[in-house]
This record gives sequence, C-alpha cells and structure tokens, in this order.
Amino acid sequence: MLITLAPAKINLTLHVGPVQPNGHHKLDSLLVFADAAAADRITVEEADSLQFAVIGPFADQCGELNDNLIFKAAYALQTVLQTDQGARITLVKHLPVAAGMGGGSADAGATLRLLNQLWGGPESFEHLISLGSQLGGDVPACILSQTLIMRGEGERLTPARLPAPLPALLVNSGTPCSTGQVFKTFDDGGGGADFRETNPPQFKSTAALLKWLRSTYNDLEAPAIVRTPDIARTLATLKALPDVRFVRMSGSGATCFALFDTLDQARSAMTAIKAEHPDWWCAATELGAG
Repeated sequence: MLITLAPAKINLTLHVGPVQPNGHHKLDSLLVFADAAAADRITVEEADSLQFAVIGPFADQCGELNDNLIFKAAYALQTVLQTDQGARITLVKHLPVAAGMGGGSADAGATLRLLNQLWGGPESFEHLISLGSQLGGDVPACILSQTLIMRGEGERLTPARLPAPLPALLVNSGTPCSTGQVFKTFDDGGGGADFRETNPPQFKSTAALLKWLRSTYNDLEAPAIVRTPDIARTLATLKALPDVRFVRMSGSGATCFALFDTLDQARSAMTAIKAEHPDWWCAATELGAG
C-alpha cells in the first residue's frame, strides 16, 4: 500500500488574462500548499482492475465516482504507460469541494504520483506534468505540490521559495462556488484587460513578502463575490480577527485565507471562528512548509 497527502493549494496571488479563442485564460499566480492540517489523503494498492472509493467528511460532495478527476487521471496514466495494471484507490476527503483550493486537482496529482510509483513509471515527473496539463489547469502544479509561480494556462511552472512558512487560517463558509460561473462573470465584465505577468523578487523576510502581496490581486475575487456574496462576509470576518496580517480569497473561491505571525495565533483565530460559525470549515495550517 502506498499513501500520500493531497494538500490544499492556495493562490497567494492570482492574475487572470482575457479569455482566449480556446476558452481558456492566461494566468499568473504564486501558489503555495498547506501542510497535513488541510489535506486529503490518497492510498493505492495493487488490484486486478481500477477500483475507486471515497470516504471522509466531504465524501458525499464528490459526485459520481466514474466522473471523478482521479478516475480520469488513472485511466490516462494507464494509456501513457501502456499498462493494464489495476489499482484500488481510496480517497479520504477532508477538503470541501468547489472551494478554490484545487482539491480535485490535488487529489488527481497525488494519485498520479502514487500510481506512477505502483506501476513502475519513469522517476521523472515530465510525463506526469504533460498528462496533468490535459486534465486541468491546476493539476501540473498539484503533481509537484510545492511553492511555485504558475503561468500560461497552468503549464509553465517555476519553483519559488518563501522566506519562511506562512502561518494561516483557511476558512470556507460551506457555500459552493462554481469556477465556470466565476470566470463567466469575469469575462462578461471585460476582465483581464490589464493583465501582465509579475516578477516576484527574492523575499528577504516575511514582512517583505506581505508588502509585495498587498500590491497584488486575486482578479477572481470580485466576480466570485458577485456569484457568491457570502464570500464578502467571510473576508470581513477574517479581517476583523486579532493579529491578522493579510486576508484574501483563494482561487475562484469560496475559501479565504488569513495570514498570521505565528501558528498559535492562527489556531486561536480558528477557535474564535468556530465558536461564532460552527458550521464553517476551518483549518489552521502552515503554507509553503513543504
């Protein structure tokens, strides 16, 4: 049995270009990944055929199993490796679905890493990155699952480094936010006209990183709030917390994050949020620790 985590992907920045003729968008994003406190778990075992099961707190949100990105990734890798080997894949779903944390992409990326090992694929991830690009824009980054600058349509990945892991609180109010609808609102409003790629400096301190973050954006935050007004309430709740240093929405929503100086501060903030909103999903974590 092989086991790995599929950590939440958080967009510290997300700049989006105008829609292209192929319906996609150029992106520029500084990505970080959470630790085990905000992650799904994948296990794979040898089997005669491909089998898939989902358990965990958010298993009922995953929809039809045969339409899951994990299954699509597994079948695609069989084709690439020209193998008929099977596997029993189990997803323990701890992350909410349609939450802007790349959960489905993280699950697919983790599955590809494990199946490539189980089936004796090349040690290099180049074939997995190429395959991931066909499955979804976030999948290549989630295969690597490390701090990255993501550009193009998600296929141009440059390793990046933070000055230190970022103590953070991730919060989701439980309202799903459709990525497709958020991009439609972005496009309908003429979004992306001022798009340009950023060039993050080598940050000498977390303070320098936070200063730079305040000069950046998540271009999907405003259209996501139009589609899911509850996001504005989540952001306001986080901004009102003691000791908070920075607040933003991740991805296309609806998960938002707050950065702190210490993990203890993030945990205290989580306790306060859960007391006020017991139905919200929260996780105190360190971003970019991997």
